[in-house]
Amino acid sequence: MKKVGLFFGSFNPIHIGHLILANYILENSDMDELWFVVSPQNPFKEKKSLLKDHHRLDMVQLALKNYPKMRASNVEFSLPQPSYTVDTLTYLHEKFPDYSFALIMGEDNLAGLAKWKNAANLIKNHQIIVYPRLQTSEIKSSSKYPEHEHISLINAPIVELSATEIRTMIKEGKNVRPMLPPEVFDYLDGSSFYK
Repeated sequence: MKKVGLFFGSFNPIHIGHLILANYILENSDMDELWFVVSPQNPFKEKKSLLKDHHRLDMVQLALKNYPKMRASNVEFSLPQPSYTVDTLTYLHEKFPDYSFALIMGEDNLAGLAKWKNAANLIKNHQIIVYPRLQTSEIKSSSKYPEHEHISLINAPIVELSATEIRTMIKEGKNVRPMLPPEVFDYLDGSSFYK
């Protein structure tokens, strides 16, 4: 059975922090592949700040072209919106019955997991790999989830890069080249995106 890690996000834009984290998880787990699931609309986020879906997908595909175990997924583009993780997983299990899927999320998302649609079902039926974030000291003390057998906290490097900050820097005409995969920088450079 092929094990696939699912890294959900708006990737608005994808940056080197995402790649460092994905690579670390692949190298330090039993995952065969890691899919970047580009979300058309997060139920908890305003849609107006999002670049069009296909542009974000293009950037993810460009960023991953030198990583054979990583791939971009547009699976949520054809599902009802807003997208709920449990519905996406149901769809993926039907489409790929021989795959097992694990969720990858930050500690900040773990703290709010109880509010997710069918959260108990998600935790019961899927491995959840949680990576550390700087601002999460209260989570460790308040969350009941890290005790669950399907939830594993991994000691991945903390790269506190934020797509929001990158978008702001682009708008202000600042240099973001070191923060983005070269292909993504080239895609954005010379465009009016985020300006």
